[in-house]
Amino acid sequence: MDIDTVSLGRTGLDVSELAFGTWRFGRETDAGNLETDRSTAMALLDTYEAHGGRFIDTADVYGEGTSESWIGDWLADRDREDFVVASKIYWPTREDDPNGRGLSRKHLRRQLDQILDRLGTEYLDLLYIHRWDDDTPARELMRTLDGFVQDGRVNYLGASTLAPNAWKIARANDIADRYGWEPFTVTQPRYNLANREIEGEYLEFCRTNDVGVVPWSPLAQGFLTGKYQRDEDMPEDATASDTEGWEDRYLTAENFDALDVVEAVAGEVEATPAQVAMAYHLHHPDVTAPIVGARTTDQLEENLRAATVDLSADQFQRLEAAKAGPFDDLL
Repeated sequence: MDIDTVSLGRTGLDVSELAFGTWRFGRETDAGNLETDRSTAMALLDTYEAHGGRFIDTADVYGEGTSESWIGDWLADRDREDFVVASKIYWPTREDDPNGRGLSRKHLRRQLDQILDRLGTEYLDLLYIHRWDDDTPARELMRTLDGFVQDGRVNYLGASTLAPNAWKIARANDIADRYGWEPFTVTQPRYNLANREIEGEYLEFCRTNDVGVVPWSPLAQGFLTGKYQRDEDMPEDATASDTEGWEDRYLTAENFDALDVVEAVAGEVEATPAQVAMAYHLHHPDVTAPIVGARTTDQLEENLRAATVDLSADQFQRLEAAKAGPFDDLL
């Protein structure tokens, strides 16, 4: 089973249809345990590569830089040109430093230098802003990012988001176009069958402007795997439920109704609910490549098999209608 490649928006770049997320690499829990240790991280990267995966997603804040360092060590034994590597900048990386976060020119320049050093590479294929920084003028941001492209340290620019904000991307790109600077050509929003916030103007903007969409959390922090049931106690391994507000966000009647549809389709196509939830993205005309993650190689193998799931037009439409989008009540 090899995963296919798809075009990344209007960049001209081809990427794996399933990106591999490394946010757990080196991440320490409140109890002081590593979610993914070095040996497991290497095994996961090996498994992803073995199935044709070439699109690796990380960030400077993942494992406080450990994720990038381990990826760099892994890439050192391979041809760097075979892989598309993306990282992100925004979150605090220096304690007690007022300039140790955000998107100021000072922070961006320092962090990019450190990212490249940890990854052991001369360039990033894709640099995302991890969130928006309203304290940094859009003109300063786009001019700084364009400089990274012009000096060859970054190939393409992206914006990772939590809440829909197509107007911010449009405004930044308008400034970039006005001055002949590099625009954002990729977005990384949260999107899944439980979180439908980007439906509407956000996806319409991306579609109209041929901007690549690389969603994070395609399984809704594990909710769409089917391991959570109505009116039942939380599973012992439900680590996602430790996230503040997780239960209120996901364990709702509306979301369980959507999960019922996912599980019904999974039975029809002889797949797991997780595979169907990701296959929905693979069949979605506005989605480029969802980001998959895993704790074990077996789990990653299962997630990657989403690429083999064939949904009929009727099944896709049932999944799409499983939960109302943000504007459906206005129609």
